[in-house]
Amino acid sequence: MAIKLECQGLPCPQPVLKCKQIIENDNPESFVVVVDNEAAKENVSRFVGTKGYKVNISSGNGLWTLTASKDGSSNSVECEECTIMSQEELDNIGSKTVVFITSENLGSGDDVLGSKLMFNFVSTLPELGESLWRIVMVNSAVKLATEGNPCLEKLQDLEKSGVSILVCGTCLDHFKLLDKKQAGETTNMLDVVTSLQLATKVIKV
Repeated sequence: MAIKLECQGLPCPQPVLKCKQIIENDNPESFVVVVDNEAAKENVSRFVGTKGYKVNISSGNGLWTLTASKDGSSNSVECEECTIMSQEELDNIGSKTVVFITSENLGSGDDVLGSKLMFNFVSTLPELGESLWRIVMVNSAVKLATEGNPCLEKLQDLEKSGVSILVCGTCLDHFKLLDKKQAGETTNMLDVVTSLQLATKVIKV
C-alpha cells in the first residue's frame, strides 16, 4: 500500500517537511499527499518535483490529492565542449546573492513614493550581475509578482535571465492572489530559510 500523508489543516511549511521526511527516511517509489489549500498543493508539487518525482493531482470536496511517483529519467548532461572560464566567472561561481523583499513599498512614510522607489530598486537589480542568484518575496512583497503591478515586467525579465524568484504561497493565499501570480515559483518557508542559509550575501528590503 502506498504511503499516504494526511496534511489537511497543517500550516506552511509542514506539508513540505512531511514529504521531505518521508523521502529522506523511506525513499519510496510513490506516495500520496492530501492537502486542503492551493498554496500547499503548489508547494508540495514543486518540492517533490525537485526530488525526482512526477506528480498527478486530483481534487474534490475541497481537497487536493497528490500522487508522487519516481520519474526515472536521468538529469545528467554530457559536456560536449569544455571552455576556459575567466577569473571573474570563476569568482562568481560561489557567489550567491539573495534579495529578500518583505514589502510592496521601499521605505516608510509615503506609500506612493515607496511604490516608485521599489520599482526603481527592482529595475536596478540587474546591476548586481551574475552574483544575483535569487529573489525571495514575502508578506505584501508578493504583490510585486502579480498582474497589473509595475514591477511585474522587470521581475519577468530577471527570471528569463536565469534569476530564481520565490514567492511565498501562504502570503499569496492571504491576499487572495494565488491565481494572479505571473512571475516566480510559489514557495514555502522551508525554501525561504534554505535560501537564506545557502546565500553568500543577503540584501533585505
